[in-house]
Amino acid sequence: MGLPRVCIIGAGCSGFTTAKRLKDHGIPFDVYEASDNIGGNWYYNNPNGLSSCYQSLHIDTSKWRLAFEDYPVPAEWPDYPHHAQLLQYFHDYVDHFGLRESIRFNTRVEKAQRRDGGGWDVTLSSGETLFYDALAVANGHHWAARIPDYPGTFDGPQLHSHHYRSPFEPVDCIGKRVLVVGMGNSAMDIASELSQRPMAQKLFVSTRRGVWIFPKYYRGQPLDKNPAPAWMPKGLRQWLGARMVKNLVGKMSDYGLPEPEIGPFESHGTVSGEFLLRAGSGDLTMKPGIERLDGNGVVFTDGSREEIDVIVWATGYDIKFPFFDEPSFCADEDNRPPALFKRIMKPGVPDLFYMGLAQPLPTLVNFAEQQSKLVAAYLTGQYAPPSTAEMERVIVADEDYYTGHYYAARRHTIQLDFDHYVRALKKELVKGAKRAAAQGNRLPVPSRQSEAA
Repeated sequence: MGLPRVCIIGAGCSGFTTAKRLKDHGIPFDVYEASDNIGGNWYYNNPNGLSSCYQSLHIDTSKWRLAFEDYPVPAEWPDYPHHAQLLQYFHDYVDHFGLRESIRFNTRVEKAQRRDGGGWDVTLSSGETLFYDALAVANGHHWAARIPDYPGTFDGPQLHSHHYRSPFEPVDCIGKRVLVVGMGNSAMDIASELSQRPMAQKLFVSTRRGVWIFPKYYRGQPLDKNPAPAWMPKGLRQWLGARMVKNLVGKMSDYGLPEPEIGPFESHGTVSGEFLLRAGSGDLTMKPGIERLDGNGVVFTDGSREEIDVIVWATGYDIKFPFFDEPSFCADEDNRPPALFKRIMKPGVPDLFYMGLAQPLPTLVNFAEQQSKLVAAYLTGQYAPPSTAEMERVIVADEDYYTGHYYAARRHTIQLDFDHYVRALKKELVKGAKRAAAQGNRLPVPSRQSEAA
């Protein structure tokens, strides 16, 4: 019996690292990419419209943490590379491992329908419908921009940070009164850029709550370079980390920012090497949450009103799988994706894998590379998951560990501690290898290619 054939949706870093792992194990696959090239979110001005890169973007993860296991980053890279460097690294990886020939570009997966007996009918933008034994979803989760709904109307231009490219494009912000809404990483970068005196006439930042802003460096080294060991209890790691962050940056109110009501690790970390300097230098003005839009201005929850020319909504993304009709395969109205074992497998659906569906700290770049170890071992009969009941128990326990300490919000539904996850995954792979051996290393997903043909 041959190995199952896999359809991989997307050729961003999650898709092509999954492809590389499958290739290493001799598992046949095809990758479908809606754009004309690889890179996904890191492909600046991606013609598929799904990239959130802006011209000045540098990744907030250091090169020490984002590197692929079997393909080192260039030694001459700076600690925090520019998006163009990261994209070139992706291209070099894909070409080095001979993956490009397995990627079908300019081809969108329009629909993926699971058959009752297993396997997938995949309909492409070309009009073809092809059969695959298994499906790996790697379509990303930073492309479906979310803008909150507020009362009133705004007369000026407004855009989501997803579409921001520079102070001049797609909206000319020079000399304008600009409001950036949000306090995530994109908000930090865009606000820092526009608040420089030759840029916006005046830069406002609106936030409903205070957040901790982490610096990029500690004693001359990237903050994420030497993390606390993964074996250390979570409570101790967070206590030590919070103490370090507070010692490094002091009180947020010292910079004129609202004081957080939570600890540094009770929300998704906001990282910026510049925002605190801009705030402390008086280059930006903090405002509370928005009450309503008001023609040529915005009214805030403290009753104040500011005239605004441009609004930049840095308000996050929805998790979407537009190719699925089955609701249980999609995120719910609270932006929670399906309950997944090790954030990969949906119990009861043995031929479906979600790749890179997480917000791992410190990095997403090489996250699916780790997940693909389980997928490849599983499809070749070298790994067997536990029972459905045990999978569901582990899902609950893992979600409590990874997200239980965050305040409830749409942005916190897929948080994850990268180092702990990798350590736990290694242990699970060992257990699963023993289960697979006890079952005779049978293939859990049969190849039905001859039947489909």
